[in-house]
Amino acid sequence: MSGDTETERLAELAKRRGFFSRTAAAYGGVAGFYTYGPQGAALKDNLEAAWRDRFVTREGHMEISAPTVMPEPVFEASGHLETFNDMLVECAECGASHRADHLVEDAAADVEDAEALPNREVADLLAEFGIVCPSCGADLAGEPVEEFNLMFETNIGPGDSSPGYLRPETAQGIFVEFPQFAEYARNQLPFGVAQIGRAYRNEISPRKGLVRLRELTQAELEHFVDPEDDEAPLGRVADVTLPLYSVPQQQADDGAVQELTVREAVEEGVVGSDWIAYYLGISKRWYEQIGVDMDRFRYRQHLPGELSHYASDTWDGESEIDGDWIELTGFAYRGSYDLDRHAEYSEKDYTVFKQYDEPVTVERPTVDPDMSYLGPEFGEDAADVADALEALAEREPDAFEGDSVAIEVDDEVQTVPVEHTGFAIEEVTESGEHVRPHTVEPSFGVDRLVYTVLAHAYRQDEVDGERRTYLSVPADVAPTTVGVFPLMDKDGLDDRAREVARTLRGAGLAVTYDDSGAIGRRYRRQDEVGTPFCVTVDYDTPADDTVTVRERDSTAQKRVPVADLPDTLTALRDGDRSFEDL
Repeated sequence: MSGDTETERLAELAKRRGFFSRTAAAYGGVAGFYTYGPQGAALKDNLEAAWRDRFVTREGHMEISAPTVMPEPVFEASGHLETFNDMLVECAECGASHRADHLVEDAAADVEDAEALPNREVADLLAEFGIVCPSCGADLAGEPVEEFNLMFETNIGPGDSSPGYLRPETAQGIFVEFPQFAEYARNQLPFGVAQIGRAYRNEISPRKGLVRLRELTQAELEHFVDPEDDEAPLGRVADVTLPLYSVPQQQADDGAVQELTVREAVEEGVVGSDWIAYYLGISKRWYEQIGVDMDRFRYRQHLPGELSHYASDTWDGESEIDGDWIELTGFAYRGSYDLDRHAEYSEKDYTVFKQYDEPVTVERPTVDPDMSYLGPEFGEDAADVADALEALAEREPDAFEGDSVAIEVDDEVQTVPVEHTGFAIEEVTESGEHVRPHTVEPSFGVDRLVYTVLAHAYRQDEVDGERRTYLSVPADVAPTTVGVFPLMDKDGLDDRAREVARTLRGAGLAVTYDDSGAIGRRYRRQDEVGTPFCVTVDYDTPADDTVTVRERDSTAQKRVPVADLPDTLTALRDGDRSFEDL
């Protein structure tokens, strides 16, 4: 097997066995785009199905599918036009562009998160460490580090078309349609809306295979909660142990990952949000289920300088590959940022009406501005002055206690006599209130999950004096569940083997049929793509109607009646039976 690193070994295996390879290689390829082959597409589909089962079906959430192209105003409101940037440094000699923060992290072992640093400081580090252009070797000292927006721009429609963008995350397709989804949820909080789909990021320097792509697949959940009343069901995950790398631990000289249960993490204030802690707990169990090595996994809290514009707190689920920590999932507490912004920019209602158990009588400040005074006094700004008075009364009623009140309109302070504001405190009976939910977001990078599962499943051992490579992928996410072979391609064994394969496919199992080469080589081919079980039809089969079932990891073999095969293999795949119990 060629390659000395996990990345090199995995790239060789992935291309040779049909997991993934660079797109359009016949034309030289293009960085950041990969095509999944039959094995990779099946593995990816199975991981998506496992995610959907755990984070949508079992949690009782809704799933939607939104377009990948959206109009410019959506991304003005979301903040992506202004803040969705990476650090770019361009080589003056060859013109190649590079992620400046990545160059610094690769060169300086003690700088883990250069992305959190100011651009100027990153430029200074390029000079301090004598970092050169990876393409031509020219010195990058003195070159400016600039912001580069990662969104792909497009036009919607012909002629005087409207500007649009390929979405950089699937989340905005959920946020922008929130009023409609709230109706579907009957305005009952909490509720969640999930989506699995493509996202696009014009990465400066894509690298490491599926780790950094320009077209990627995300599985995102936006869980809308009432921050005052909705409590996370922590009891379900209270005893799950989390490997937590908090901000204080990252900043300490001797900081390290802490092993805390969900209950301990919340009680000690290490994880500030109960909802984030809940999703860390259920995702930890899920990562184990799909084959992530927990000895090479941690949850790392974002440092203050690297928090996204929408998040008050974020934890990343990270896996280790080749000594590097790779973000698999971001668990962000987005507050009401997204709904606030879309309400402001669209002037639509992004709230949920929360019905009280019984009507309540409350005092409410009101204004009834005297427009016969405001009109002549403020002219065309009179309506804006009235709106500002209404907003001030709701926000700060004490401001009306004097003879006049100051409000700001178009960056100018205006003064209005209180007698002309119509200010009053009235008693009103209310049956409920409008609540703008907060959002808890677990966002999974599906491609990185595929890459991690493959890297963590990669094994080498020796069988019968021969070196063997195999993927120890969990049976329920493996691309193929069972390989079916005739011991010899004659004497009717091939016909019986094909009949067995058809029966197993009819039972809903993913099956491959192989009659090429020695039986040992056929086993090795299936081991290398992670097929957990192989069925061999041999010369005993016509006599006793049994076949040999071989288990991938142990290479152990057992005889199983043909009639029992569908139920037996289904139970093995789903974890309802163990191979040792056959």
